Amino acid sequence: MHDADDCPPADHALADRFIMTAGTLYLDTAAQGPRLRTVQAAAQAALEASIAPWRLSMPAWEASIESVRTRAAALFDGDGDGDGDGDGDGDGDAVALVPSAAYGLAIAARNLPLAAGEAVLVLDGQFPSNLLAWQQRCSEVAARLVAVRRDHGADWTDAVLAALDADPAIRVLALPQAYWHDGALLDLDRIAVRARAAGAALVLDLSQSLGALPADIARWQPDFAVAVGHKWLLGAPGLAYLWVAPRWRERGVSIEQHWLARDGGDGWHFPADRPAPYRAGARRYDAGGVADPMRLAMADAALAQVHAWGVARIAAAVCTRTTALQSALLEHGLGDWLPPGPPAHFVGVREPGGGMLATAVAAMAAAGVVVTARHGLLRFAPHLHVGTDDLQRVATIIAAAARSADRHRG
Repeated sequence: MHDADDCPPADHALADRFIMTAGTLYLDTAAQGPRLRTVQAAAQAALEASIAPWRLSMPAWEASIESVRTRAAALFDGDGDGDGDGDGDGDGDAVALVPSAAYGLAIAARNLPLAAGEAVLVLDGQFPSNLLAWQQRCSEVAARLVAVRRDHGADWTDAVLAALDADPAIRVLALPQAYWHDGALLDLDRIAVRARAAGAALVLDLSQSLGALPADIARWQPDFAVAVGHKWLLGAPGLAYLWVAPRWRERGVSIEQHWLARDGGDGWHFPADRPAPYRAGARRYDAGGVADPMRLAMADAALAQVHAWGVARIAAAVCTRTTALQSALLEHGLGDWLPPGPPAHFVGVREPGGGMLATAVAAMAAAGVVVTARHGLLRFAPHLHVGTDDLQRVATIIAAAARSADRHRG
């Protein structure tokens, strides 16, 4: 539990909350979040307890499942307010526990109606978890996939809305809030209104934003929304959260039939002549194997800290760090490396000529800076374990590498 005034700062004041390797500057939260000490301690305690699994009662295990479920639900509802209690008391009926974003999106693809000749809209280059399921679904029913493209520097939101206007056959919009390559944001407020007007379902992959940006499911009204727990939610791999709209909580079909999703009664009885009823709400989609006590303990500790800090505060603090990087690159004369628009919680830096990027990657690796380099971009995704001075140092490394590469080219 933390004080309500525990507002994430821009310096290294919170570095000791995380476990970091000496000599390494980890800037890759968009791949996997840095490890909180409380999360590590929870994992170690659960591992020790697993020596005697008979000591974990069914009621205690179920309580840990519901704690994680309600904390995650509160974040979808935009209730990560940092009020200091760290409880995150959301609507547990709204969220299913699944192993991955891909699993949750496969549930969406299985349940949403889609007919021959209709279309599903995605972003060009969208993360495969929110692409492959729709490719399969379209193939099964002879529907089409519409991949929205944008020119460099253009706005994703405008491109999505233009594609929606141009194609009345679009029945599903499967989108992120933040584009995984470079952090470019989509205006889901505008998109959601237009999707409803067109009679199209909205499916959201919030894996690159939940926990780092406020969410507002009530305003967006998606049919399904999913987020993994190991990125901006700072938990363990193998546990993700699927938010389900009320109409799909009572009639949707899961992609597996697991006892955890069914109500076996006090006697835990599953008759052969009829299936046991589903448990309430989105629990019907709960997957097998994900409610491992150690994974739950890690998730609970991570979500508690996210709630205690508050998502809006985390967003502001992380943006301070990406702003520091962009400002420092500008000072070094590398403004043409930067994406247009204000910085988000992570940012993709692109060397316009393409010849200096490998040199910059090698220089950062030599300095112990961990980033993702893909699709001609350097993706910087810091969290609260780093300070603004770290990002300024990274800009200096990039600038020096660029000058070195330029001299060798000359």
